[in-house]
Parts: sequence; structure tokens; C-alpha cells
Amino acid sequence: MRIEPDDLLRPEVRALLREHLTNMHELSPPESVHALDISGLQSPDVAFWTVWEGSLLMGCGALKELDATHGEVKSMRTPAKQRRRGAGRAVLTHIVAEAKARGYHRLSLETGSLERSSRRRSCMRASGSCTADPSDRTRWIRTARSCRLS
Repeated sequence: MRIEPDDLLRPEVRALLREHLTNMHELSPPESVHALDISGLQSPDVAFWTVWEGSLLMGCGALKELDATHGEVKSMRTPAKQRRRGAGRAVLTHIVAEAKARGYHRLSLETGSLERSSRRRSCMRASGSCTADPSDRTRWIRTARSCRLS
């Protein structure tokens, strides 16, 4: 698998992001959907990567800078037919490494509170690069998890 920066222009990348947004709107009330659309992912404070196996798109993920020491994982997605093959973990590992390289001390991931969100939470824990932040007592409408980068 290779991970590369992406300009969001390829049709298969746009299709995966449409699938992601559609799914987020199916799972949450409109006021609780905080997924970025393509224009949001093209913002200067967002870095976006795709994961490929040959010419097959395996997934994507982004890192949004919230401030000089805090980033947020955005738009992590794998196509339904490509799940459970390691692309999600690979892009998360890449994002965590980039956050560390930028000097971030904290990384957040909006996980949601549904059972379906447990995969996101376990992937974040399994990345091994962050530990739960006990000081993060955030109680938003959206459920967010935060970790301190080690």
C-alpha cells in the first residue's frame, strides 16, 4: 500500500468522499454532521491523503489543524469492498506521524456515539501512538475523542 497527498480531483476519490458524506448524513441528525465536503478538504489548514494498492483506491484520510498544537483527524474512509485490509490503520498511522512531525501535542477524532463508531475508537487506540487524554472532558453534541501524542 502507498499513501500519497491528494488534490481531490480524481473521480474515484470524489466518489468515496460522496459515499462518506452520504453515510454520515444517514447516521446522524443534520446538526451533528461535521464531515468536510470537498471544498472543506481543500482548505489550506487541511492535508488530505489517499491510500492505494496499485491503481485501486483503498481509502483516504485528512488532518485539519485546529491550532499550533492540536489537530483533528477528518474524512477517514475505506470503500465498503476494501474494508478490513489495513488501509484505515495505515492512513491513521500516517496522520499520527504527520501530527507529531508538526509538533502537535493533541489529536482529536470525531467518533460518534453509535455502535458503528466503535471501529474508529478501536483503530485510534490500536494506532499505539496516542494515549487517552483524561483531561478531555468535552461534552459536545458530537462525540469526540482526544489523545495526547506520545
